[in-house]
Amino acid sequence: MKSHYLQRMKRVRAILAGRGLDAFLITCPENRRYLSGFTAEDVGISESAGALLILRKEAILLTDGRYEVQAREEAPDWHLVIYRRGLAHALKNLMHDRNVHNLAYEPVFLSCQRFDAIKKALPETEFISLGGRIETMRSIKSSSEVESLKKAIFAAEKVLGGIWKDIKPGMTEKEIAWRIIEGLWQHAEGPSFSPIVASGPNAALPHAVPTDRPIGEGEPILIDMGARLGGYCSDMTRTIFFGEPKSPFREIYAIVRKAQIAAQNALKAGLIGKQVDQVARDVIKDAGYGPRFVHSLGHGVGLAVHESPILSQRSRKMLRPGMVVTVEPGIYLPDQGGVRLENMALVEADGATILSKNDWFYEF
Repeated sequence: MKSHYLQRMKRVRAILAGRGLDAFLITCPENRRYLSGFTAEDVGISESAGALLILRKEAILLTDGRYEVQAREEAPDWHLVIYRRGLAHALKNLMHDRNVHNLAYEPVFLSCQRFDAIKKALPETEFISLGGRIETMRSIKSSSEVESLKKAIFAAEKVLGGIWKDIKPGMTEKEIAWRIIEGLWQHAEGPSFSPIVASGPNAALPHAVPTDRPIGEGEPILIDMGARLGGYCSDMTRTIFFGEPKSPFREIYAIVRKAQIAAQNALKAGLIGKQVDQVARDVIKDAGYGPRFVHSLGHGVGLAVHESPILSQRSRKMLRPGMVVTVEPGIYLPDQGGVRLENMALVEADGATILSKNDWFYEF
């Protein structure tokens, strides 16, 4: 087993020992990959690519026949169990031969239906909810993980840079989104999420879906996109204009950029996520647009495009060196449009390193 997987498994087993647990069932796809190297992705909540069962002295990868070859190649040091009658039945057979009295599980990544089936299969087992432990481990990136994130950022920036000059008034949001997706499959493993391209009044919707609306001159065009490369994600947002921005978006852009820079300058280890969020929020509030900043300042990025930590008004988690987060303030005016600007940053002891390029910002 590779050294980084060994270190991660030691930490998981320390959690088991510290809590007096016999086993831990891992069903989160990103956690499964993080601990084993098995890269298969779940099709959806109703169809899993498998699970990990971690015991004090044994590591078992459970999956079905579709992934047998892939699992043997990617996780050769794991004891592989191929189930044909479902995860619950496989666990029943495994527990019968092992002295397992309790089983930790990830509540966010286990459907009610699957959990009910497992409990029915293991009537004498005590179930312990243990969510967030592996996610906390994942929030601190190693140097190799940071390099993977940088490559994913570069890929997304390369794609946007390549289509930047080709975007013209009259093109539809869908046309631009299609070019982004095509470029991300050319230069990466595809998009880390479905890209957002929102123009004019659609840009007032933080999670707008691209439409057939043609983009016009002077209106905001909000593009939110990311690449996946080596399993790691990037996330970036730029707001562009053709010609002179229509009022009040020149002013709004300058406010959002000021809030972003202020938060980036404040970002460092030892702060609580809420404190960094407040820095950006205060800039926007002082400019008179406080109620129109409707989402959190940022979030962690890694194997998942949204992961721990969160930079929000509710966040109580202390930032630590090695965390990689987005910094993405925004202002949204219903029926008019919006501006959001997003960079990715590496948290360090005395500040932060901005991993995204700043080539596409206006200096209003």
